[in-house]
Amino acid sequence: MPRTILVTGATGYIAKHLVRQLLDAGHSVVGSVRNELRDAEMRAALGPAVRDESALARYRSVPLDLTSDEGWDAAMEGVDAVMHTASPFPLSQPEDPEEVIRPAVDGALRALRAAHKAGIADVVLTSSSVAIMEPVEDGRNYSEDDWTDPDAPGVAPYAQSKTLAERAAWDFVKTEAPEMRLRVVNPSFVLGAPLDENYGTSIQVIERLYDGKDPMLPRVGFASCHVDDVAAAHVRALEVDGAVGKRHLVYDAFLWFSDLAEAVRDAVPEAKPSTREAPNLVVKVLSYVDPSIKSVLPQLGKRFEGDNTRLREVLGIEPKSARDGAAEAARWLRSHRG
Repeated sequence: MPRTILVTGATGYIAKHLVRQLLDAGHSVVGSVRNELRDAEMRAALGPAVRDESALARYRSVPLDLTSDEGWDAAMEGVDAVMHTASPFPLSQPEDPEEVIRPAVDGALRALRAAHKAGIADVVLTSSSVAIMEPVEDGRNYSEDDWTDPDAPGVAPYAQSKTLAERAAWDFVKTEAPEMRLRVVNPSFVLGAPLDENYGTSIQVIERLYDGKDPMLPRVGFASCHVDDVAAAHVRALEVDGAVGKRHLVYDAFLWFSDLAEAVRDAVPEAKPSTREAPNLVVKVLSYVDPSIKSVLPQLGKRFEGDNTRLREVLGIEPKSARDGAAEAARWLRSHRG
């Protein structure tokens, strides 16, 4: 049955795909944006992507800020369900972890409290695999039963922020809103073509490989997934009763940096990504001058997996190839350069 759904952080890479799938499914969407000027950005991105451009009549934007209470009550008017996707995702980790932790935790609670106040029971929260898989253990197969220890040595501020925000959401429902039907989606490293040029950190990684900025790559890998599956997981979590009160890891495959580079090279032969792997000692030295490298040091040489049983059996989603997602992102970059 068509519903009206508030999607926070609607201008995000994942969120735009989510809004597209919701509109294609017949729902109406209220998308939160940082300012009203970004409504034009949303419509320009969604217009070519939706099956029927008339679906845009079922979309509207509202200005909201994760750090302010202003506008949340009005945004909830006429809304049947909330999908909270908004959260900071930095390419390099900040010196002060609170720069990402506080907005993530406060934003999640602000969205849940506003929904609860408005009598909205159905909520889907976008968390992350980093709330499940850190500190990374070599050879381990992670599932939704696992939780990241935010106080463990080497856990980056982003992983801390996602873990603490998700914990805060579950605690809020348990103690203050037991009638709320919360579902959580935990995407792994998300790959796939963006809907416009306002893309996030994961595509910046592919762009860095595409441009051959690194003569050698660290022996680091990612639990990875396709952006279409992440969006679909949100939609299905709202539809499936068995998803209520549970986390859902979105995972296809583990990919080394070199696997991503090969996918880029195969998709765009004129791109020149390096596929050579750097010795671990060299990576550690380079981390002193490149903050984006420092954050991956705890994962050097470690291979791990994710259990996608719940994704397949509860949500009914057979994972698309994450490697294909990297290739699609590379082809998108080629088509959007002069």
